[in-house]
Amino acid sequence: MRSFASDNNSGVHPLVMEALNRANRDHAVGYGDDPWTEEAVRKIREAFTPDCEPLFVFNGTGSNAVALQLCTRPYNSIICAETAHIYVDECGAPARMTGCQIRPIATPDGKLTPDLVRPYLCHFGEQHHSQPGAIYISQCSELGTVYKPDELRALTDLAHRHGMYVHMDGARLANACAALNLGFRELTVDCGIDILSFGGTKNGLMLGESVVVFNPALKKEAYFVRKQSAQLASKLRYLSCQFTAYLTDSLWLKNAAHANRMAKILYDGLKELPGVHFTQKVESNQLFLTMPRPVIDELLKEYFFYFWDEAIHEIRFVTSFDTTEEDIEQLLQSVKRLL
Repeated sequence: MRSFASDNNSGVHPLVMEALNRANRDHAVGYGDDPWTEEAVRKIREAFTPDCEPLFVFNGTGSNAVALQLCTRPYNSIICAETAHIYVDECGAPARMTGCQIRPIATPDGKLTPDLVRPYLCHFGEQHHSQPGAIYISQCSELGTVYKPDELRALTDLAHRHGMYVHMDGARLANACAALNLGFRELTVDCGIDILSFGGTKNGLMLGESVVVFNPALKKEAYFVRKQSAQLASKLRYLSCQFTAYLTDSLWLKNAAHANRMAKILYDGLKELPGVHFTQKVESNQLFLTMPRPVIDELLKEYFFYFWDEAIHEIRFVTSFDTTEEDIEQLLQSVKRLL
């Protein structure tokens, strides 16, 4: 099966699989006191900043929940786009685990701006109201759009002036970096991000993410929150060793750039077809578009993909590190035949 539903459906990169096999050759001390985790921590610090604190966790929801618990107290509110993964796709886990009110904001493109956020920065010090405590952003956004450094700095400056933290969900951070030709540090630390959910599962890893703490004020409780959130793996080396492979010889960048390039080829092939209309700019490896419902229904018999807004016949295609040009051409031929 070749899927355009999600980059979660892709396989594991062979170099990541090799790293897992190497980590499996002997016994090792559990819970992260092993040489594979030590090396992965070193690699992450090289990529971001020497004084960051990486904590490996099982998955994206867990990573977001841990990060947001470090940023907030139960009387806080968390501001996010209405399309945010923590608001739409995590079954209320962040709200339950933080105890916070989630305040969604409507956006045209999945991206927050200072002008959109400011009306929600109110009631500070009033005991009857949730206190704004954190801003959550996704890079890339859930609509495939990409925050530029100046847009990120505008948000972090605003948050910090109000005593708030900014958490970046970096499930597709590699795709954003590839799109902008920037490194990890340039889109996080240098932009004032306080804490990051650093993902790789969508870009060649088997499983696992890392909460990367940049702000020193958030480090003290990090290990305790991870454990209490059931995100500390006993055989941690199988999570951490993947990040060493991921960050060696720019594997992360090669994978993400390829996925983005496949999306561009698919976009170029679809954009001029009659009945096809793109609803968002194609800036990364996600494409949002509409086409006639009968065409979608027939295409679903050949390919697995998701509706985004079924009422308007909007669907999402996602390309991956292992998507091939042949995959793209076959999909295009199917769409053309059905149109």
